[in-house]
Amino acid sequence: MTAVHGYWAAPFQYAAELSHTLAQKVHARSVMQTSESREKVYEILKDFSTAMFVTVGPGGRPEARPMHVAKVEESGNICFFTGKRGTVASEVWHEAEVLLAFQNEKSSYLSLRGMARVVEDRARITELWKEPYRVWFPGGPEDPDIALVMVDPIDAEYWDNRGTNRLQYLFEAAKAYVKGERPEVSELEQHGKTTL
Repeated sequence: MTAVHGYWAAPFQYAAELSHTLAQKVHARSVMQTSESREKVYEILKDFSTAMFVTVGPGGRPEARPMHVAKVEESGNICFFTGKRGTVASEVWHEAEVLLAFQNEKSSYLSLRGMARVVEDRARITELWKEPYRVWFPGGPEDPDIALVMVDPIDAEYWDNRGTNRLQYLFEAAKAYVKGERPEVSELEQHGKTTL
């Protein structure tokens, strides 16, 4: 009985080891793809100056408005200026989860979900201040109504057709059109989803 048990155990042991090895390789590839995807998101993000900032409004209705990106920090947080008594601040205080949508002249697109918070740090406001903001905050960086909205990203999805990706996409689109098929999109290079 022991010999038979041992005989049958070997294939199961081998299968278990193979399964474990494959799982490790898949996990390593996933981590690498996630890391590459994160880098890609932050690379694309730095090209944008404006976002559609989507909050949850009264009754759970999505509310969107364009907002200028004051800064993308090394930590990945995205900073915007807002009024303390404005709609954005009020909606962020009630529901912190927001969506940021970015578009760049038909070449790159980014959808980013994150947690927002209103920050009244006068030193940070002064550091990020640019004179064009005076249109919205006549009192300058000392305006009593000024605040920052900081968005800490959770996850993102991107479509990148800049540079060689654009040429590759145009080639794939033309080929698909001639063949009556859909174009092939390169994962990670042109399109990806990632947690941040």
